[in-house]
Amino acid sequence: MSANNLVLIPGAGGVGRTVFEHLRAQDVPVRFMVRREDERAAELRALGAEVVVGDLTRPETVAAALQGVARMYFAMRVSPDHLLAATVVASVAREYGKLEALVDLSQMTVSQMTATSTEESHQQRLHWLAEQVFNWSGLPVVHIRPTAFLDTPLFTTMAARSIRENGTIALPFGTGRTSPVAVDDVARVVATVLGDAAPHIGQVYGLTGPRSVDMTELAAEFSRALGRPVSYVDVPPERWEAQLPKLGMPPHVVQHVATMAQLHRDNRYDRTADGVERVTDTPAQSIEEFVAARRDFYLG
Repeated sequence: MSANNLVLIPGAGGVGRTVFEHLRAQDVPVRFMVRREDERAAELRALGAEVVVGDLTRPETVAAALQGVARMYFAMRVSPDHLLAATVVASVAREYGKLEALVDLSQMTVSQMTATSTEESHQQRLHWLAEQVFNWSGLPVVHIRPTAFLDTPLFTTMAARSIRENGTIALPFGTGRTSPVAVDDVARVVATVLGDAAPHIGQVYGLTGPRSVDMTELAAEFSRALGRPVSYVDVPPERWEAQLPKLGMPPHVVQHVATMAQLHRDNRYDRTADGVERVTDTPAQSIEEFVAARRDFYLG
């Protein structure tokens, strides 16, 4: 494809890295903007990506990274700088960019929020505000709103540890239901939109797994995938939240994760959406499929 299809992806990991793998398969040129030169940046160059150093909160580096870019993917790790970065990107793109599409990775909780709601986390509020900024900017925006990721430590590293220790998944989700979605499914949606953006401009896509389950049903899917009994243990919220800082999480992340747990207990994650299949023509992975593909990881 010609250079005017160039896609800008911030960061060298997370969903963006998987988006790159899908775009590379479509021969779509990609430029990464990374915070520092390191082994991951070198690896991306070796795979055929262009790599520049920059920071989403610094307008001059965003302007430089946008030169010649047709489409941009906007995403950050959980960070108190999310709204600042979104505002910088929107303002710089309006003044210096010539974007055909800005694909924003938001959160599905935004769909349940209002200008004055207070039950959500600080991070979820930043996503809601960032969507407003992008919409007000007049840029050609597409919002992607995934629910909780299957790849989150809650369902991967933390679950693997307790499954190996005592055959349980221990979380403070009560009787709430959830429909987690795999990062690869989210990346497929983002890559599809970035590859041919015109039909998607102005759309909002909610992304979930194929069905909503309570935690006992989720444990049963793990059990089938792993071929061993796995049960759910409902942990007291206070005891569970006290462990989060010990995992190295900064306060902003702790507050976000603890709030996600509360919203699960309040059944705010009981929802399904067909965005994955609607955009990619392929259904989202089930929990059982996701876990079965990682059997050795979970069983050690």
